[in-house]
Amino acid sequence: MDLIQIIALAILQGLTEFLPISSSAHLILLPQMEGWADQGLAFDVAVHVGTLAAVVWYFRRDLLLMTRDWGRSLATRQMVGESRLAWAVLFGTIPVGLAGLLFKGVIETELRSPLVLAWATVIFAPLLWWADVRGRGTRSEHAIGWKDVLVIGVAQALALIPGTSRSGITMTAGLMLGLSRSAAARFSFLLSIPVIVLAGGLNIIDLVRGEALVDWTSLLLGSVLSGLAAYLCIHVFLRLLERIGMLPFVIYRLLLGAGLLYLYS
Repeated sequence: MDLIQIIALAILQGLTEFLPISSSAHLILLPQMEGWADQGLAFDVAVHVGTLAAVVWYFRRDLLLMTRDWGRSLATRQMVGESRLAWAVLFGTIPVGLAGLLFKGVIETELRSPLVLAWATVIFAPLLWWADVRGRGTRSEHAIGWKDVLVIGVAQALALIPGTSRSGITMTAGLMLGLSRSAAARFSFLLSIPVIVLAGGLNIIDLVRGEALVDWTSLLLGSVLSGLAAYLCIHVFLRLLERIGMLPFVIYRLLLGAGLLYLYS
């Protein structure tokens, strides 16, 4: 990988991981459009480590409280403080974890085509817009119940289809359930932490089993750049979301999907 490719892919990963526009679609498509060789599994792991570090650091205070109260809830066998939110994140991860293990082979082979990306990008765009317009909820992420966790968790499993957008589909589900825009986004970001850990863990296992040489300098640079871009993206997105809504991202998805269908149909 040359320097331009490292910088472009790392920043792209950081900017798109938490926006409702599908990071996987962009990371698959950019190398194809530029004629670049596949960046490889090691680089994918590195940039995901960067985005994981960004979201953990951004929500560090929330995570400390959630972890403390989760431990207290285990000891007392009742909900304490932020333990409800911690349990919601953990249980909300189960559907995507199971689906990822069951369909890993199909996802990595059959579903990584430009047309799948295009149709998923287009199909889920109006659903996001409809949920945003219809929802107008006021509930916070702290009011999430078990029904909400189940719906959002199952929705997140659909994001295994490239182009769907994990953040997009979980925000869509949250808005449909009456969460405010910022609450849907915050819960989606918290929910990303165990998902990135699980996906990264599986990729690391595959990487260890392989025999490819590792360019540690490229991986470190990619991880740092993706982390910085992701942190900035989370900060700006949460500050502007209540004002701008989801419409700009819906329009972007429709234009991107239409362009892909034109190019690859």
